[in-house]
Amino acid sequence: MSKYITTPIYYVNGEAHIGHAYTTFIADTMARYERLKGEDTFFLTGTDEHGQKIEESAAKAGKPTQEFADEISATFKNLWDEFGISYDKFIRTTDEEHMRGVQKAFEVMVAKGDIYKDFYEGHYCVSCETFFPETQLVDGEFCPDCGRSTNVVKEESYFFKLSKYEDKLLKHYEANPDFIMPKSRANEVINFVKGGLRDLSVTRTSFSWGVKMPASINDDKHVMYVWLDALLNYVTALGYGGDEAKMNYWPADVHFVGKDILRFHAIYWPAFLMSLDLPLPKHIGAHGWWTRDGEKMSKSKGNVVSPKEVADAYGVENLRYFMLREVPFGQDGDFSQRAFIDRINSELSNDLGNLLNRIIGMSGKYSDFVIDSKDVEKYHAKELAKMNKVLDSLDALMENLQTHRYLEELWKLFAIGNGVIQEYAPWVKMKNNQEDEALATVALVANILARAAIMLHPVMPETTKIIADGLSFEINNASYKELVIDKKLLKLFNIKKVPPLFPRVEEPLMVEAPKAKPNPPKEEKKAKESSKEDDNLIEIGQFFETSLKIGTVIEAEEVPKSKKLLKLQVDLGDETPRQIVAGIKEFYAPADLVDTQVCVVANLKPAKLMGMMSEGMLLAAKDEDGLCLIRPEKPKKAGTPIG
Repeated sequence: MSKYITTPIYYVNGEAHIGHAYTTFIADTMARYERLKGEDTFFLTGTDEHGQKIEESAAKAGKPTQEFADEISATFKNLWDEFGISYDKFIRTTDEEHMRGVQKAFEVMVAKGDIYKDFYEGHYCVSCETFFPETQLVDGEFCPDCGRSTNVVKEESYFFKLSKYEDKLLKHYEANPDFIMPKSRANEVINFVKGGLRDLSVTRTSFSWGVKMPASINDDKHVMYVWLDALLNYVTALGYGGDEAKMNYWPADVHFVGKDILRFHAIYWPAFLMSLDLPLPKHIGAHGWWTRDGEKMSKSKGNVVSPKEVADAYGVENLRYFMLREVPFGQDGDFSQRAFIDRINSELSNDLGNLLNRIIGMSGKYSDFVIDSKDVEKYHAKELAKMNKVLDSLDALMENLQTHRYLEELWKLFAIGNGVIQEYAPWVKMKNNQEDEALATVALVANILARAAIMLHPVMPETTKIIADGLSFEINNASYKELVIDKKLLKLFNIKKVPPLFPRVEEPLMVEAPKAKPNPPKEEKKAKESSKEDDNLIEIGQFFETSLKIGTVIEAEEVPKSKKLLKLQVDLGDETPRQIVAGIKEFYAPADLVDTQVCVVANLKPAKLMGMMSEGMLLAAKDEDGLCLIRPEKPKKAGTPIG
C-alpha cells in the first residue's frame, strides 16, 4: 500500500522561518513513521516561485526574477538537507515538467467547459495574490487576510467555474468528516462555501512572471493565477501531464498546510481536482501559527525565530522534539527558550538520557555489559503488559496527527523504566544474592528503551540511531515488526557505552527577543490616576476575549504524588480531547467525573503542572463549605460556547 505526504510549497519571497520548519518537521515525521511501518511512501516538498509578488521582490532586489527565485529556493532546499528532511522530491514551480502539467490541466478544464473568458474588476491584494469583494475588505480598502492595502484592478481574465462545484464540495465534506483535520477547522470552510462561491479568476494580464497559457489557447498576454499553478504541484510532481508513472501514489494521504492557506486547499484544490476527474486527497491537516514568548512574530519587532539559528544553538533534533511535543496539532504554538530548555532538561536529559546511562552503568557493573532477556517475563510480566498497552495506543495518535499526544504517551515508557529501577533496586538485589532478578530488571529497561527508540525514531531519527546502536540493533521495518508488533524481547547482546545524548542547558543559548516597550510615562500616570472604583471593571470586548465552552469529561485519573491534582481528558468538540490538570482531588473522585460536563476556559495558554501539560481551566466556586464545579443546568453538546 502506498502513502503520499506533502508540505505546502513555500513562497520564495523570504527565507524559511519557524512556521515553515514546523510544517516540514511534522510531514517528515509522518513520512518516516509510514516507512517504519513498511509502507511505500512518497514525501513531497518544494517552493512556489511565480506571481506578481515575486516579480516585485526581485525588482526591489535588483535581480532578474529567475535568479532571485533560484537563490531563495536554494535556501529552503539547503536548510531541509542540513536538517536531514527525508523528502523524495523537491519540486519548484519553475520546473519545466511542472509548467507543462499545469498547461495540460488548463486544457482539460477548458474541454470540460469549466473555464471561460470575461472581465474582472475588484480589489486585489498583491501579498495574498487574491481578489476580494468590497464587502470583505477592512475599512473598504484593506485585505481581510493580511491587512495590507488592496488595489482596484480591472483586467481581462479567464475564470474557473468554482460556483459549479459548491454542492459537490458540501456533499464531500459531509461524507468525509475527517477530510479537514483537526475537525474544528472544518466549520469555517463549510460556512464559507455555504455563503456562496463566486467563479474564480485564474489568469492575469498585469504581470508576466507565471506559467504561460497552453499553445492550444493562443492567448500570450495571460499567465496562470499563482494558486492554480501552485496547487497543481501535488500532481505534477507525480508526472501529471507527462510521464505519469508515479501517479499511483495519488490521492495524497495528507496535505500539511498552515491555517492561513486552508481555504485554498480545502475549496479551490478539491474543485480543481473534480474538474480534472481526479480523486480528492484523503486529509488536509491545517496547523496553527507560532508566536514568540507570547507575541506575534514580525520583522519590525525583531522577534522572528530562525530555525537554523535555533538548530545551531540547541540541535535540530531537540528542535524537532520541542515543536512536535509543545503544541496540539491545529492550535497555535509559542516558541519560548525557557520552555524549550525545560523540555530538554526534564524530558530528554532526565527521563530518556539518564535512563539509558543508568542501564549502561548497571550492566557494566553487574554483567560485564552483557544483557540477557531470558528472565524478563518471569519477573516483570506486569511491566511488560503496561509497556505493550502504551505501544498499542501510539498508532492511532499518529494517524490522527496528534503528535503531542503521541509523544506524551511514548514518554510513559520512560516513566515505567525509571519506575522499575526505583521499585526493584537492582543494586540491593545484587547485594542480597538475587542476581537473576537484578539482571532481569536491567534487561526489562533495555527492552523498554529499544521499543521507545523505534517509536521515537520518526521524530528524532539521528538520536535514536545512536540509542539503537548502543543496544546492538538497527531501527527498520524488521525491528519494528519484531519488537513492537510481535512483542518479542531482545536477544542476548553486549550493550555499548553511549556518550550523554542530552547535556543539560543551564542558560539560554540564543539572544532573547526584544520585549514589548512599557507604557509611556503619561499613560502610566493616567492609569494611576484612574479611580479605585473602576480598577476591576473591564470592557465587554475584554470579556469576549475569553473562550468559555462546555466540555464532557471522558477520562479522569489521579496524579501520582499529588494531594490536589487530577488529570482529565475533556471533549470540547474538537478532534482531540484536551488534557486539563485540575486541583480538585480533595473534592471529587475520578470515577465521579467521567461522563459528566464541566465549564472550561478553552483559550488559556497551556501550562505545565508536575511535568504535565494542562490545556485549559475548569470553572468552580469555593467557600467555607468546600468547592463545587460550575456545570450546565442541562446536558449540552461538547464545545458549546458559553456567553
